[in-house]
Amino acid sequence: MQEISSQLEVLAKRLSDAHEYLRIEELRVRRPELESLAAEPGLWDDPDKARATTGELTSVTDDIELYERLEVTLTDAQAGVDLGPEFEDEVRASVESLSESLEALELRSLFTGDHDESDAVCHVQSGAGGTDAQDWAEMLVRMYTRWAERRGFTIEVTSWQEGTEAGISSAEFIIRGRHAFGLMRGEGGVHRLVRISPFNKEAKRQTAFASVQVVPLFDAVNDEIDIDETELRIDTFRSSGAGGQHVNVTDSAVRITHLPTGLVTSCQNERSQHQNKDRAMQMLASKLLDLERQKREDELAAIAGESKKVDFGSQIRSYVLQPYQMVKDLRTEHETGNVEGVLGGAVEPFMESYLQWARGS
Repeated sequence: MQEISSQLEVLAKRLSDAHEYLRIEELRVRRPELESLAAEPGLWDDPDKARATTGELTSVTDDIELYERLEVTLTDAQAGVDLGPEFEDEVRASVESLSESLEALELRSLFTGDHDESDAVCHVQSGAGGTDAQDWAEMLVRMYTRWAERRGFTIEVTSWQEGTEAGISSAEFIIRGRHAFGLMRGEGGVHRLVRISPFNKEAKRQTAFASVQVVPLFDAVNDEIDIDETELRIDTFRSSGAGGQHVNVTDSAVRITHLPTGLVTSCQNERSQHQNKDRAMQMLASKLLDLERQKREDELAAIAGESKKVDFGSQIRSYVLQPYQMVKDLRTEHETGNVEGVLGGAVEPFMESYLQWARGS
């Protein structure tokens, strides 16, 4: 049982670390405050505030209850050691279960951004490579959709522009789920695909590019940023998505251009022009806030004498299907030969390796 005792000491340290990065004591103070707010009769008079309150209460409660369950498991396992060898199998099972739970939980310690718990606004744009690039852009959307479904997240497609022959020119969608932005933020950048082109009659190898932009979604837009509507160009158009599975084909689609920055966002899946405009404004605010963040980072980098390459050609990840099979992240060096699995949604190891790399860089 000496080996098990040593393992339990390590697990106790890991659980103590979880107590810190989950901020359990802060959450225990915050929970009754949120419970009082959630019990107020007029809570749903302000739906945005109500959703934020109930959502935070759910997250706080889940974290506290998870920590306390792991604490009980650890205590029971420690007591089992004292009871003698006849309980060894039971204790070993508890140690294995606790280790697996902590391994999953420790991903939380990598979320260091202010908005990592937020939903994510994602924009995928085809780049160089013609039809292959448009097909590649659609493949990326499919990859993230399958990943989100595996985690129990939901995806709301807000804009979908068909390609000229196949695939898509661009798509914008919201991934909703706790830590959606924290997990997705490392996916922003240029993704490169190398394969035998299905659109080339000579079956030549083709390289295609698509860019991914990820920003956190801010529900309370007015509290975060003030947008001057005189600086906006608002166009309405008839949506032209990939059928009813993506958008409602109506005349109420809205495209908003922020003239000072050139940022463009659109929404075409809501039932009314007013709803489409509200959602497009919400996503524009998220993009403007992210632009401000980038400016601050660039200013700090300039002061520090750092050089940041942000041009389109600096891909973050390569997906090679021919002449060999490999997906490799060029920042973290994480790689796998299971290209089919990654394109099928098994992208989380790349997300985790990015978070570890970002924390250490």
